[in-house]
Amino acid sequence: AFLRGADLSGAIWIAPVVAWVAIGLGAGLAWVWLRYLLCYHSSVALQQKPRQGSFLLSTMVGNTGYLGYPVTLTLVGQKFFAWALFYDLLGTTLGAYGLGVLLAAQFGAANHSRWQLAQAILRNPALWSFAIGLLCRDLPLPTLLEQGLHQFAWSTIALSLVLIGMRLSQLTTWSNLPLSAMSLSIKMIGVPLLLGLGLRVIGIRGLPHLVIVLQMAMPPAFATLVLAEVYDLDRELTVTTLAIGSLGLLITLPLWLWLFGTT
Repeated sequence: AFLRGADLSGAIWIAPVVAWVAIGLGAGLAWVWLRYLLCYHSSVALQQKPRQGSFLLSTMVGNTGYLGYPVTLTLVGQKFFAWALFYDLLGTTLGAYGLGVLLAAQFGAANHSRWQLAQAILRNPALWSFAIGLLCRDLPLPTLLEQGLHQFAWSTIALSLVLIGMRLSQLTTWSNLPLSAMSLSIKMIGVPLLLGLGLRVIGIRGLPHLVIVLQMAMPPAFATLVLAEVYDLDRELTVTTLAIGSLGLLITLPLWLWLFGTT
């Protein structure tokens, strides 16, 4: 629905490239922090591989779909929505259900075959709908059908926000708050600030720049909870990070608009 009115011209390929750089930077900073804690602060909890896996995943991929889409459409508009779409589907989605699956399988307690890992990637409906949307974006449709398609799309986003609330209701303890706070500092502040300034230096400005920064600054993706459940990672840490990150977006979002909203 949103691809039909999106502008695919210009250097839109930059969006997924930046997404992968953000994934790598987030994972790298998280790994360094984990090594520091393990070396200088003895903690039995941190020595557990499932806990380390949840921490790494939460710094890698953001909620660029359920939250990133409505935020981008509301603050920037539909014209540059394709930048958010390419960032999400060719960056975050592939990162979560590709690299993320491999990482979760490495750190998790559950065992899955390579074929099962491949199926998890190939069956993702977001990738199929992305391909269909690209192929059919220039296909003329009756006005009534076009309007219905957009209403259905916005209804889906509204339902996804309800799903976020349902997921957050699973939070039962705040004992993981310190580790979650460090993860979110990397994911929602450190990575978007460093790469946002870097993009400005190389000449990427304006609304496309803002779209990319907003996508980078999203809280951890709900795919991290899916992976935590499937591969027996630290589910409590994951849910805590999702909850705090979703609430923290209310504070960080104005910051990014102030820093990069006029470039």
